[in-house]
Amino acid sequence: MTGSSHIPVLLAEVVAALAPRDGGVYVDGTFGAGGYACAILDAADCRVWGIDRDPAAVARGRDLAGRYPGRLEVVEGRFGDMQGLLAEHGVTAADGVALDLGVSSPQIDEAERGFSFRFDGPLDMRMGRDGTTAADLVNGAGESELADIVHHLGEERFARRVARAIVAARAEAPILRTGRLAEIVRSAVPKSRDGIDPATRTFQALRMHVNDEMGEIARGLAAAERLLAPGGRLAVVSFHSLEDRAVKGFLRERSEPPPAPSRHLPAAVTPARPPSLRLLHRKPVAPGPAEQHNNPRARSARLRAAERTTAPAFPAPGKEAA
Repeated sequence: MTGSSHIPVLLAEVVAALAPRDGGVYVDGTFGAGGYACAILDAADCRVWGIDRDPAAVARGRDLAGRYPGRLEVVEGRFGDMQGLLAEHGVTAADGVALDLGVSSPQIDEAERGFSFRFDGPLDMRMGRDGTTAADLVNGAGESELADIVHHLGEERFARRVARAIVAARAEAPILRTGRLAEIVRSAVPKSRDGIDPATRTFQALRMHVNDEMGEIARGLAAAERLLAPGGRLAVVSFHSLEDRAVKGFLRERSEPPPAPSRHLPAAVTPARPPSLRLLHRKPVAPGPAEQHNNPRARSARLRAAERTTAPAFPAPGKEAA
């Protein structure tokens, strides 16, 4: 049973990858509606710490905690800061970490949050309650910067046309609503044969930039590596190629054995690091036909999972190994 009528993507597969055990400590780093957290709590007599930067999700979690007295705690913050957030509560190690990347269904479904072009609402897109809004970005960034954001984070082929259209439209009046922005983008991007709304990639790009999602993924994966106890499991669900490539690259780097030394080359100055993670699946796990049929959002989802070894965590970029 989950925390809401919303069923998280690849729920059974995530729980299987984490393999919850009695007495274990688990982290749902993207709490949302609490679906993964509840499934973990239902699978074993364990404790779960939920983390979410969205105050609405934290409030839902605290209401939900009454169903699991003493077993569910939800804290406000970014999953990239999970080590520090949990250390404040005396938690220094975990037996599992689950991450469901991207925007949550409750955020998409609330027009006032400004995430979706399906509903007209204020152009906000912030997952938390601080920082730059999408309206600040589209009305303040230069044409070249907007084009780069839409191209790199949205993988939009017509990014320059989109940026040009936004700059022209905002010269007439500030762009403050999702409905107006969607129409501006649709005027610049041809309709696709697959039926995907032309505004999809631009909205994705702006949301990811506003919330620094790629930076958060990098910080969160490294934080999970440091937090997990030997034998602890990491399960990450991603929804598009940028996210999945980042997760795949991180897990590959941490799981590949060090290369064998060559007698033809001088010894390396820095010794190779032993793997800190062991992959649980050779390939990412995708939703089955039934789940894809019942939940269109699941179609692009991919689960990658790994188990923590006894080797030290890799150093953060720019820091020397301990």
